[in-house]
Amino acid sequence: MPMRIMVALCLGLGMQVVAFAQEPPMPPLRPDQVTFRALYKELVETNTTLSVGSCTLAAAHIAAHLKSAGFADQDITLFSVSEHPKEGGVVAVLAGTSKSAKPILLLGHLDVVEAKREDWTRDPFTLIEENGYFFGRGTSDMKALDATWIDAMMRFKQGGYHPKRTIKMALTCGEETTYAFNGADWLAKNKPDLVAAAFALNEGGGGQTDGHGKLLVQSMQVGEKAAQNYRLETVNAGGHSSIPIRDNAIYELADALAKVRDHEFPVKFTDTTRAFFARAGAARDDELGHAMLALSKNPDDHAAEAIVSKDRRYHSMLRTTCVATLLEGGHANNALPQRAVANVNCRIFPGETVEQTQAALVAAIGDPGVKVTPVLPIRPVAVPPPLDPKVLGPAEKLVAKYFPGVPLVPTMSTGATDGIFLEAVGIPVYGVPGGWGDPDGNGVHGLNERRSVRSVFVGRDFLTDLVKAYADAP
Repeated sequence: MPMRIMVALCLGLGMQVVAFAQEPPMPPLRPDQVTFRALYKELVETNTTLSVGSCTLAAAHIAAHLKSAGFADQDITLFSVSEHPKEGGVVAVLAGTSKSAKPILLLGHLDVVEAKREDWTRDPFTLIEENGYFFGRGTSDMKALDATWIDAMMRFKQGGYHPKRTIKMALTCGEETTYAFNGADWLAKNKPDLVAAAFALNEGGGGQTDGHGKLLVQSMQVGEKAAQNYRLETVNAGGHSSIPIRDNAIYELADALAKVRDHEFPVKFTDTTRAFFARAGAARDDELGHAMLALSKNPDDHAAEAIVSKDRRYHSMLRTTCVATLLEGGHANNALPQRAVANVNCRIFPGETVEQTQAALVAAIGDPGVKVTPVLPIRPVAVPPPLDPKVLGPAEKLVAKYFPGVPLVPTMSTGATDGIFLEAVGIPVYGVPGGWGDPDGNGVHGLNERRSVRSVFVGRDFLTDLVKAYADAP
């Protein structure tokens, strides 16, 4: 699960909440919103952590809801594998009337990051509404969007809606944990026809407030980096610590990590990031804005790049990044280390490969005694989807309708989503606008995760209209 895109572009994750946003209260809920809230509550309160939860159980509940709305058995596919019985998912299909128009796919992940009750102010697996927010693990990442997809499919079926394009929905497990069974990856490799689509709608986009209830921007994620871990390892014969020598596995690894720290990958642009830096730069009349605009025109403008890269989020948007995240070494406190190991987490720029990044690390380290190995699983090359006006156009129109004066900006995620697996088999994936978050990150992946009540309900209405706009388009 990635950082939310506009959060990543603003103040970052991990900050404590200073004050809650002051948004207008919701009017009394319509009957359809009451039903939706109950579905959202059920999803949040179904524990889907890797440790003790079950995506398979959540998928079964979703299938039951779909059947109650009129979906036939043959329109619903529940799947899992024997090695990971609790990490299953569900695919549903609402047939369209056109034989030539390609389907659209609604993608989401059911799994959530671990949450310990003793660390949270409230029970993380009870949906609690308080001060204009829903609290609970998954309220933002990403069960509000899951509930929106399920609710839309149910209402479409119940209302007798016959879209021109077939609408598919795939809700899977494994997005939040690298080494878990990944349902989106499994579907792309084993059931490609089941999820085949002209494009998919996913998490990763959304709005950003000023922290006080004012919506500043809506974004559509158009592309993302690929996450890949590398193991750096040094070995040595070791010996007694009373007679140290310079040839030391820990020192050798430490020297290598310092070189990784100091290595800068070259500046790169996709169509999306070039458009982002051009638009965002033009919108601000300051040194940073001027540098962003200049860099979008000339990636070799080193003076502009130095100014832009002072912002660590923009620095990451411009290149592949690698950072040490785990460290272990030695075997006794009175012995010279025989082995030292570090994990380096890289976020690889679209179009660059795992092998190219590995070679860059080896070259930067410049020490044949440091073994650099990709850690399984190895992710596909990130393929940036096009800035397709048939995708961005309807979203821009609806943003103007729902949020007058708020711009829609195409952005590239510096994190990673399950979209990368579908893009690897030719399905462009776009992170949708609609809902919104606050500058502090709303506790995503951290403590006391929350989502604005208005964001949930307004985002649901917005996305229902957006799906219909795409489904009825030629």
